[in-house]
Amino acid sequence: MLSRRGFIQRSSLAALGFLLPSFRAKADIQETSSWVMPAEGDEHQRTWMGFGGSERIWGRELLPEVRRNLALIANTIAQYEPVTMLVRPEEKKLARKMLSSDVELLEASLDDLWLRDTGPIFVVNDQGDKAAINFNFNGWGEKQTYRNDAKVAGRIANAAGVPEIQTDLILEGGCIEVDGEGTAIITESCVLNNNRNPGVSKHQFEDLLMPLLGLDKIIWLPGIKGMDITDGHTDFYARFARPGVVLAGFDPDPNSFDHKVTLRHLELLERAKDAEGRSLELITLQAPDYVSPNYDSDDFAAGYIGYYECNDAIIMQAFGDKRADRAAKDAIQAVFPDHYIEQIRIDGIAAGGGSIHCATQQEPIV
Repeated sequence: MLSRRGFIQRSSLAALGFLLPSFRAKADIQETSSWVMPAEGDEHQRTWMGFGGSERIWGRELLPEVRRNLALIANTIAQYEPVTMLVRPEEKKLARKMLSSDVELLEASLDDLWLRDTGPIFVVNDQGDKAAINFNFNGWGEKQTYRNDAKVAGRIANAAGVPEIQTDLILEGGCIEVDGEGTAIITESCVLNNNRNPGVSKHQFEDLLMPLLGLDKIIWLPGIKGMDITDGHTDFYARFARPGVVLAGFDPDPNSFDHKVTLRHLELLERAKDAEGRSLELITLQAPDYVSPNYDSDDFAAGYIGYYECNDAIIMQAFGDKRADRAAKDAIQAVFPDHYIEQIRIDGIAAGGGSIHCATQQEPIV
Protein backbone atom coordinates (compact mmCIF):
# COMPACT_ATOMS: atom_id res chain seq x y z
CA MET A 1 0.00 0.00 0.00
CA LEU A 2 1.23 3.49 -0.82
CA SER A 3 2.22 5.95 1.84
CA ARG A 4 -0.83 8.20 2.12
CA ARG A 5 0.83 11.55 2.65
CA GLY A 6 4.48 10.98 1.86
CA PHE A 7 6.17 12.08 -1.35
CA ILE A 8 4.49 10.57 -4.40
CA GLN A 9 6.79 9.39 -7.15
CA ARG A 10 5.57 9.94 -10.71
CA SER A 11 6.57 6.39 -11.51
CA SER A 12 4.38 5.08 -8.66
CA LEU A 13 1.38 7.00 -9.91
CA ALA A 14 1.95 5.78 -13.45
CA ALA A 15 1.97 2.21 -12.20
CA LEU A 16 -1.47 2.81 -10.68
CA GLY A 17 -2.86 4.13 -13.95
CA PHE A 18 -2.46 7.88 -13.42
CA LEU A 19 -1.56 10.15 -16.32
CA LEU A 20 0.26 13.40 -15.60
CA PRO A 21 0.92 15.11 -18.94
CA SER A 22 -0.18 18.53 -17.64
CA PHE A 23 2.72 18.63 -15.19
CA ARG A 24 5.10 19.15 -18.11
CA ALA A 25 3.36 22.44 -18.87
CA LYS A 26 4.80 24.07 -15.76
CA ALA A 27 8.53 23.83 -15.29
CA ASP A 28 8.61 24.64 -11.59
CA ILE A 29 6.34 21.74 -10.57
CA GLN A 30 8.47 19.25 -8.65
CA GLU A 31 9.18 15.80 -10.04
CA THR A 32 8.05 14.55 -6.65
CA SER A 33 5.36 16.34 -4.71
CA SER A 34 3.10 15.84 -1.72
CA TRP A 35 -0.33 17.18 -2.58
CA VAL A 36 -3.02 18.03 -0.03
CA MET A 37 -6.62 19.05 -0.55
CA PRO A 38 -7.16 21.97 1.84
CA ALA A 39 -10.23 22.17 4.03
CA GLU A 40 -13.00 24.35 2.66
CA GLY A 41 -12.45 26.72 5.59
CA ASP A 42 -8.87 27.53 4.53
CA GLU A 43 -8.54 30.91 2.85
CA HIS A 44 -9.88 31.05 -0.71
CA GLN A 45 -8.43 32.82 -3.70
CA ARG A 46 -11.85 32.71 -5.32
CA THR A 47 -15.10 30.81 -5.76
CA TRP A 48 -15.95 29.24 -9.12
CA MET A 49 -19.57 28.96 -10.27
CA GLY A 50 -21.47 28.24 -13.48
CA PHE A 51 -24.43 30.12 -14.97
CA GLY A 52 -25.39 26.78 -16.39
CA GLY A 53 -29.12 26.36 -16.00
CA SER A 54 -30.79 25.42 -19.28
CA GLU A 55 -34.40 25.07 -20.36
CA ARG A 56 -33.70 21.58 -21.70
CA ILE A 57 -32.74 20.33 -18.21
CA TRP A 58 -34.63 22.66 -15.88
CA GLY A 59 -37.75 23.47 -17.87
CA ARG A 60 -39.20 26.81 -18.90
CA GLU A 61 -41.06 27.48 -15.65
CA LEU A 62 -38.23 26.73 -13.21
CA LEU A 63 -35.30 28.16 -15.17
CA PRO A 64 -35.87 31.87 -14.33
CA GLU A 65 -35.89 31.07 -10.59
CA VAL A 66 -32.75 28.93 -10.94
CA ARG A 67 -30.95 31.84 -12.61
CA ARG A 68 -32.08 34.21 -9.86
CA ASN A 69 -30.79 31.73 -7.28
CA LEU A 70 -27.40 31.49 -8.98
CA ALA A 71 -27.13 35.28 -9.09
CA LEU A 72 -28.09 35.57 -5.43
CA ILE A 73 -25.49 33.00 -4.37
CA ALA A 74 -22.75 34.62 -6.46
CA ASN A 75 -23.59 38.18 -5.39
CA THR A 76 -23.64 37.13 -1.72
CA ILE A 77 -20.30 35.34 -1.89
CA ALA A 78 -18.78 38.27 -3.81
CA GLN A 79 -19.17 40.40 -0.68
CA TYR A 80 -16.50 38.22 0.93
CA GLU A 81 -14.21 36.93 -1.84
CA PRO A 82 -13.77 37.03 -5.64
CA VAL A 83 -16.22 35.00 -7.71
CA THR A 84 -15.73 33.81 -11.29
CA MET A 85 -18.88 32.66 -13.08
CA LEU A 86 -18.61 30.44 -16.15
CA VAL A 87 -21.23 31.48 -18.68
CA ARG A 88 -22.25 30.49 -22.20
CA PRO A 89 -21.34 33.22 -24.72
CA GLU A 90 -24.99 33.66 -25.74
CA GLU A 91 -26.04 34.21 -22.10
CA LYS A 92 -23.26 36.57 -21.11
CA LYS A 93 -25.39 39.70 -21.49
CA LEU A 94 -28.16 38.20 -19.32
CA ALA A 95 -25.67 37.07 -16.68
CA ARG A 96 -24.02 40.48 -16.57
CA LYS A 97 -27.40 42.11 -16.00
CA MET A 98 -28.20 39.80 -13.06
CA LEU A 99 -24.79 39.67 -11.43
CA SER A 100 -22.89 42.19 -9.37
CA SER A 101 -20.03 43.96 -11.11
CA ASP A 102 -17.79 42.22 -8.56
CA VAL A 103 -18.50 38.85 -10.23
CA GLU A 104 -16.12 38.05 -13.07
CA LEU A 105 -17.54 36.30 -16.14
CA LEU A 106 -15.65 33.64 -18.08
CA GLU A 107 -17.05 32.21 -21.32
CA ALA A 108 -17.39 28.43 -21.41
CA SER A 109 -19.65 25.76 -22.86
CA LEU A 110 -21.85 24.24 -20.14
CA ASP A 111 -24.48 21.54 -19.80
CA ASP A 112 -25.53 22.36 -16.23
CA LEU A 113 -24.66 24.47 -13.20
CA TRP A 114 -23.10 22.02 -10.71
CA LEU A 115 -19.52 23.30 -10.44
CA ARG A 116 -18.90 21.33 -7.23
CA ASP A 117 -19.06 18.20 -9.38
CA THR A 118 -17.88 19.29 -12.82
CA GLY A 119 -15.08 21.58 -11.67
CA PRO A 120 -11.66 20.38 -10.53
CA ILE A 121 -10.53 19.78 -6.97
CA PHE A 122 -7.62 22.06 -6.13
CA VAL A 123 -4.63 20.73 -4.22
CA VAL A 124 -1.54 22.45 -2.84
CA ASN A 125 1.90 21.44 -1.57
CA ASP A 126 4.59 22.68 0.78
CA GLN A 127 6.61 24.11 -2.11
CA GLY A 128 3.90 26.69 -2.77
CA ASP A 129 2.51 24.95 -5.85
CA LYS A 130 -1.15 24.50 -6.70
CA ALA A 131 -2.74 22.04 -9.11
CA ALA A 132 -6.24 21.03 -10.20
CA ILE A 133 -7.35 17.40 -10.28
CA ASN A 134 -9.73 16.39 -13.07
CA PHE A 135 -11.90 13.54 -11.79
CA ASN A 136 -13.48 12.76 -15.16
CA PHE A 137 -17.06 13.88 -14.62
CA ASN A 138 -19.40 11.45 -16.40
CA GLY A 139 -22.86 12.84 -15.66
CA TRP A 140 -23.15 11.09 -12.27
CA GLY A 141 -22.81 7.69 -13.89
CA GLU A 142 -24.16 8.52 -17.36
CA LYS A 143 -27.47 9.83 -15.96
CA GLN A 144 -27.35 13.18 -17.76
CA THR A 145 -25.66 14.64 -20.80
CA TYR A 146 -22.15 15.86 -19.95
CA ARG A 147 -20.22 16.48 -23.16
CA ASN A 148 -19.57 20.12 -22.25
CA ASP A 149 -19.39 19.64 -18.49
CA ALA A 150 -16.65 17.02 -18.92
CA LYS A 151 -14.42 19.88 -20.14
CA VAL A 152 -15.16 22.27 -17.27
CA ALA A 153 -12.35 21.02 -14.98
CA GLY A 154 -9.76 21.61 -17.68
CA ARG A 155 -11.24 25.01 -18.54
CA ILE A 156 -10.98 26.13 -14.92
CA ALA A 157 -7.46 24.74 -14.46
CA ASN A 158 -6.34 26.66 -17.55
CA ALA A 159 -8.05 29.87 -16.42
CA ALA A 160 -6.54 29.53 -12.95
CA GLY A 161 -3.09 29.05 -14.49
CA VAL A 162 -2.39 25.78 -12.69
CA PRO A 163 -1.41 22.33 -14.01
CA GLU A 164 -4.13 19.75 -14.42
CA ILE A 165 -3.64 16.35 -12.77
CA GLN A 166 -5.28 13.50 -14.69
CA THR A 167 -6.50 10.32 -13.03
CA ASP A 168 -8.45 7.24 -14.08
CA LEU A 169 -10.83 7.62 -11.12
CA ILE A 170 -14.34 8.94 -11.80
CA LEU A 171 -16.03 10.91 -9.06
CA GLU A 172 -17.43 14.32 -8.20
CA GLY A 173 -16.41 16.98 -5.72
CA GLY A 174 -19.64 16.45 -3.81
CA CYS A 175 -18.43 12.92 -2.99
CA ILE A 176 -15.52 14.14 -0.89
CA GLU A 177 -15.44 16.01 2.41
CA VAL A 178 -12.02 16.65 4.01
CA ASP A 179 -10.74 18.22 7.22
CA GLY A 180 -7.42 19.34 5.70
CA GLU A 181 -5.48 17.25 8.21
CA GLY A 182 -5.61 13.85 6.56
CA THR A 183 -9.21 12.72 7.08
CA ALA A 184 -12.01 12.43 4.53
CA ILE A 185 -15.64 11.39 4.70
CA ILE A 186 -16.90 9.63 1.56
CA THR A 187 -20.11 7.79 0.71
CA GLU A 188 -19.65 4.33 -0.79
CA SER A 189 -22.81 4.68 -2.87
CA CYS A 190 -21.14 7.29 -5.09
CA VAL A 191 -17.58 6.18 -5.65
CA LEU A 192 -17.78 2.39 -5.19
CA ASN A 193 -20.39 2.25 -7.90
CA ASN A 194 -20.12 0.49 -11.23
CA ASN A 195 -21.46 3.59 -12.98
CA ARG A 196 -18.27 5.43 -11.93
CA ASN A 197 -15.48 3.01 -11.02
CA PRO A 198 -16.47 -0.51 -12.13
CA GLY A 199 -14.62 -3.33 -10.42
CA VAL A 200 -12.66 -1.03 -8.07
CA SER A 201 -12.61 -2.29 -4.48
CA LYS A 202 -12.60 -0.06 -1.43
CA HIS A 203 -8.95 -0.94 -0.80
CA GLN A 204 -7.97 -0.15 -4.40
CA PHE A 205 -9.91 3.10 -4.32
CA GLU A 206 -8.11 4.20 -1.15
CA ASP A 207 -4.72 3.39 -2.67
CA LEU A 208 -5.56 5.49 -5.72
CA LEU A 209 -7.25 8.48 -4.11
CA MET A 210 -5.47 9.02 -0.82
CA PRO A 211 -2.04 10.02 -2.17
CA LEU A 212 -3.66 12.53 -4.53
CA LEU A 213 -5.45 14.40 -1.73
CA GLY A 214 -2.96 13.92 1.13
CA LEU A 215 -5.24 11.60 3.08
CA ASP A 216 -4.38 9.21 5.90
CA LYS A 217 -7.90 7.95 6.59
CA ILE A 218 -11.29 7.73 4.93
CA ILE A 219 -14.41 7.50 7.10
CA TRP A 220 -16.84 5.55 4.94
CA LEU A 221 -20.59 6.14 5.04
CA PRO A 222 -22.92 3.85 3.08
CA GLY A 223 -25.00 6.55 1.37
CA ILE A 224 -27.76 5.28 -0.90
CA LYS A 225 -27.75 4.43 -4.60
CA GLY A 226 -30.35 5.28 -7.16
CA MET A 227 -32.57 7.59 -5.13
CA ASP A 228 -31.13 10.81 -6.50
CA ILE A 229 -28.96 11.65 -9.49
CA THR A 230 -25.78 11.74 -7.39
CA ASP A 231 -26.27 8.34 -5.73
CA GLY A 232 -26.03 9.96 -2.32
CA HIS A 233 -23.32 12.60 -2.28
CA THR A 234 -21.40 13.06 0.95
CA ASP A 235 -22.06 16.81 1.07
CA PHE A 236 -25.77 16.17 1.63
CA TYR A 237 -25.04 14.06 4.71
CA ALA A 238 -21.90 15.17 6.58
CA ARG A 239 -19.47 18.11 6.56
CA PHE A 240 -16.33 18.94 8.50
CA ALA A 241 -16.69 22.26 10.32
CA ARG A 242 -13.06 21.88 11.39
CA PRO A 243 -10.83 18.91 12.31
CA GLY A 244 -12.67 16.74 14.80
CA VAL A 245 -16.03 18.51 14.38
CA VAL A 246 -18.68 17.25 11.95
CA LEU A 247 -22.09 18.63 11.05
CA ALA A 248 -24.42 15.82 9.99
CA GLY A 249 -27.89 15.84 8.52
CA PHE A 250 -30.87 13.99 9.97
CA ASP A 251 -34.17 13.39 8.19
CA PRO A 252 -36.85 12.92 10.88
CA ASP A 253 -39.54 11.76 8.45
CA PRO A 254 -39.86 7.97 8.89
CA ASN A 255 -41.46 7.76 5.44
CA SER A 256 -38.43 9.31 3.74
CA PHE A 257 -35.82 7.07 2.10
CA ASP A 258 -33.20 9.21 3.84
CA HIS A 259 -34.53 8.55 7.35
CA LYS A 260 -32.80 5.20 7.92
CA VAL A 261 -29.74 6.33 5.94
CA THR A 262 -29.16 9.39 8.09
CA LEU A 263 -29.71 7.39 11.28
CA ARG A 264 -27.07 4.89 10.16
CA HIS A 265 -24.67 7.70 9.26
CA LEU A 266 -25.07 9.25 12.70
CA GLU A 267 -24.29 5.90 14.33
CA LEU A 268 -21.13 5.46 12.25
CA LEU A 269 -19.92 9.01 12.81
CA GLU A 270 -20.46 8.73 16.57
CA ARG A 271 -18.10 5.72 16.63
CA ALA A 272 -15.58 7.04 14.09
CA LYS A 273 -12.11 8.42 14.76
CA ASP A 274 -10.19 10.72 12.48
CA ALA A 275 -6.62 10.35 11.18
CA GLU A 276 -5.28 11.79 14.44
CA GLY A 277 -7.19 9.24 16.53
CA ARG A 278 -9.75 11.77 17.78
CA SER A 279 -13.39 10.91 18.28
CA LEU A 280 -15.65 13.26 16.37
CA GLU A 281 -17.78 15.96 17.95
CA LEU A 282 -21.07 15.53 16.11
CA ILE A 283 -23.62 18.32 15.60
CA THR A 284 -26.90 17.23 14.03
CA LEU A 285 -28.89 19.49 11.71
CA GLN A 286 -32.50 18.37 11.36
CA ALA A 287 -34.20 18.86 8.01
CA PRO A 288 -37.16 21.28 7.81
CA ASP A 289 -40.67 19.94 8.31
CA TYR A 290 -41.95 21.67 5.20
CA VAL A 291 -40.76 23.67 2.17
CA SER A 292 -42.45 26.04 -0.24
CA PRO A 293 -45.35 24.26 -1.98
CA ASN A 294 -44.46 26.16 -5.15
CA TYR A 295 -41.21 24.19 -5.45
CA ASP A 296 -41.78 20.98 -3.50
CA SER A 297 -41.02 17.86 -5.52
CA ASP A 298 -39.58 14.38 -5.14
CA ASP A 299 -36.16 15.81 -6.03
CA PHE A 300 -36.25 18.74 -3.58
CA ALA A 301 -33.08 18.78 -1.45
CA ALA A 302 -34.37 19.85 1.95
CA GLY A 303 -31.34 19.91 4.20
CA TYR A 304 -29.03 22.44 5.84
CA ILE A 305 -25.80 20.53 5.29
CA GLY A 306 -25.35 22.09 1.85
CA TYR A 307 -23.93 25.37 3.14
CA TYR A 308 -20.79 26.93 1.65
CA GLU A 309 -17.91 28.25 3.75
CA CYS A 310 -16.20 31.20 2.09
CA ASN A 311 -13.80 33.77 3.54
CA ASP A 312 -15.33 34.99 6.82
CA ALA A 313 -18.87 33.84 6.01
CA ILE A 314 -21.19 30.85 5.82
CA ILE A 315 -23.72 30.98 2.99
CA MET A 316 -26.59 28.67 3.95
CA GLN A 317 -30.13 27.91 2.90
CA ALA A 318 -33.47 28.86 4.35
CA PHE A 319 -36.59 26.93 3.38
CA GLY A 320 -39.40 28.99 4.91
CA ASP A 321 -39.85 26.74 7.95
CA LYS A 322 -39.11 29.49 10.48
CA ARG A 323 -38.45 27.16 13.41
CA ALA A 324 -36.13 24.84 11.50
CA ASP A 325 -34.40 27.69 9.63
CA ARG A 326 -33.68 29.48 12.91
CA ALA A 327 -32.48 26.34 14.67
CA ALA A 328 -30.11 25.46 11.83
CA LYS A 329 -28.75 29.01 11.66
CA ASP A 330 -28.18 29.11 15.41
CA ALA A 331 -26.42 25.74 15.34
CA ILE A 332 -24.13 26.79 12.49
CA GLN A 333 -23.40 30.15 14.12
CA ALA A 334 -22.35 28.31 17.29
CA VAL A 335 -19.94 26.16 15.27
CA PHE A 336 -18.61 29.15 13.28
CA PRO A 337 -18.67 31.98 15.86
CA ASP A 338 -16.29 34.19 13.87
CA HIS A 339 -18.24 33.95 10.61
CA TYR A 340 -21.10 36.00 9.27
CA ILE A 341 -24.08 33.75 8.55
CA GLU A 342 -25.90 34.61 5.34
CA GLN A 343 -29.15 32.62 5.10
CA ILE A 344 -30.80 32.81 1.68
CA ARG A 345 -33.62 31.14 -0.25
CA ILE A 346 -32.65 29.12 -3.31
CA ASP A 347 -35.82 27.08 -3.80
CA GLY A 348 -35.32 26.71 -7.55
CA ILE A 349 -31.94 25.04 -7.18
CA ALA A 350 -33.20 22.93 -4.27
CA ALA A 351 -36.11 21.76 -6.43
CA GLY A 352 -33.49 20.32 -8.78
CA GLY A 353 -31.89 18.33 -5.96
CA GLY A 354 -29.01 20.66 -5.15
CA SER A 355 -27.68 23.16 -2.64
CA ILE A 356 -25.44 26.20 -2.40
CA HIS A 357 -22.49 23.88 -1.90
CA CYS A 358 -23.31 21.94 -5.07
CA ALA A 359 -23.21 25.13 -7.15
CA THR A 360 -19.81 26.32 -5.90
CA GLN A 361 -16.19 25.19 -5.94
CA GLN A 362 -13.46 26.87 -3.94
CA GLU A 363 -9.94 27.64 -5.12
CA PRO A 364 -7.54 27.90 -2.15
CA ILE A 365 -4.82 30.47 -1.70
CA VAL A 366 -1.34 28.94 -1.53
